[in-house]
Amino acid sequence: MIDRFVERNRDGVILVARILLMALFISSGISKLANFSGTVAYMGVLHAPLPELATSISIFMEVFVGLAILLGVWVRPLALLFVLFTLGTALIGHAFWTMESPDRDLNLIHFFKNLAICGGLLLLAVTGGGRYALTRSR
Repeated sequence: MIDRFVERNRDGVILVARILLMALFISSGISKLANFSGTVAYMGVLHAPLPELATSISIFMEVFVGLAILLGVWVRPLALLFVLFTLGTALIGHAFWTMESPDRDLNLIHFFKNLAICGGLLLLAVTGGGRYALTRSR
């Protein structure tokens, strides 16, 4: 019964997945853009290489690539690119193994949240954007 429902609504479910996966990144990227200098300073605290470049890449990925995936443009390759970005942010931004509790506990959760997002992105790479995508792939 559930299988039939999901298959019947496959393209709508893929659209909802794209929206839900990218909402976090697009809003985060807009915040980074609005406070570019503060984000650069934060990247420095995280010891990100070349904080200004890291901030620019982060904004590009979160806003522009995020919007492309949300709209269904080149979903498969961009989802795979986003997996690499999300893994990188997990390693740089949530290095729980270098921390003590309670920071360790919080960052452990965020690290695994990033891995879960990677799982969703990998599924998008497999399914493609669906029928409600600007560039369809089947």
